[in-house]
Amino acid sequence: MNTPDFLPWQDTQARHWLASRERFAHAWLIHGVPGVGQLEFAAAGAASLLCESPRDGLACGQCQACRWVRAGNHPDLRRIRPDAVAAQEGAATEESDESGNKKQPSREIRIEQIRGLLPWFNTATHRGGWRVALLYPAEALNTMAANALLKVLEEPPDHTVFLLAAQAPDRLLPTLVSRCRRLPLAVPPLDAALGWLQTQGVDQPAAHLAAAGGAPLLALQQAQSKQPPAPVWLEQFLDFAAQGGASARLADILVGLDPTVWLDGFQRLWLDLSLAAHDLPPRYYPEQASRISAVARAADAALLAQTGKWLREQQRLARHPLNPKLLTDHAAHRLLQAVRPVAGR
Repeated sequence: MNTPDFLPWQDTQARHWLASRERFAHAWLIHGVPGVGQLEFAAAGAASLLCESPRDGLACGQCQACRWVRAGNHPDLRRIRPDAVAAQEGAATEESDESGNKKQPSREIRIEQIRGLLPWFNTATHRGGWRVALLYPAEALNTMAANALLKVLEEPPDHTVFLLAAQAPDRLLPTLVSRCRRLPLAVPPLDAALGWLQTQGVDQPAAHLAAAGGAPLLALQQAQSKQPPAPVWLEQFLDFAAQGGASARLADILVGLDPTVWLDGFQRLWLDLSLAAHDLPPRYYPEQASRISAVARAADAALLAQTGKWLREQQRLARHPLNPKLLTDHAAHRLLQAVRPVAGR
């Protein structure tokens, strides 16, 4: 395990951020669109704050504190994340219910996890420096945990910094956000993102990066999943749009997918369709430019716009669909209706 490092496009911002560590805020909300490296920035920030011999503000990777961070056992660092995330990281402990059956790991940050920090706050820091609580993803805080954290931040413990990594800060309690300094992370420049993806051995880096909206980590994840930049189901939708395919066939394809995935994909496609309707090149799926342009030219622009608004509304409900089959049936019908060729075009 290596000492956490900032990603190449984060170095300049990180050095500026850490330059005033003597007057550091007690809580930071590090946020940006999915795939720009919020957690990587926060983890490297924690390592740099704990480092005993920082170089230009960043962790040296050699001191005792860095060795502890690298081993995952620094006494002044706590990671607060859902059990499900900890399980993915290989650090979860199994829990059982009253009947002795294994419980599914929680996808929320629970109040017990926040309360469990209180004894830690009441002890002196091990090396006389900072104490860092790394919390991610911040959106996973349930209501009780968020309120418990808010009470902590109202009277923050001495020598303690909270680093909250988030992709959707608008889903956090406004009062909690108000207690944090916000640190937005931008999508990196195209050249920097492409160069980094190439060092990771990604084929078609430009296409994957476009499909990910310029977010390199999301593009890398997509490439490592062996999926093409444009998902197969999205290409099938374009086939149905051009050939008049039945919505029932599209619904059968979508029902086996996570609603958040296909709704996000269709939102991206709809922006490309909207751009094509105004003779502009696509942003997300440039390799499908000719097919997208043909569909957009044949469709009704007003209906395309209405359906784009409907997709945004559905995305807010996607994490908890009441009936996934009903959602896919309705979505397949509405999406194909929206791209049905207008007579005379």
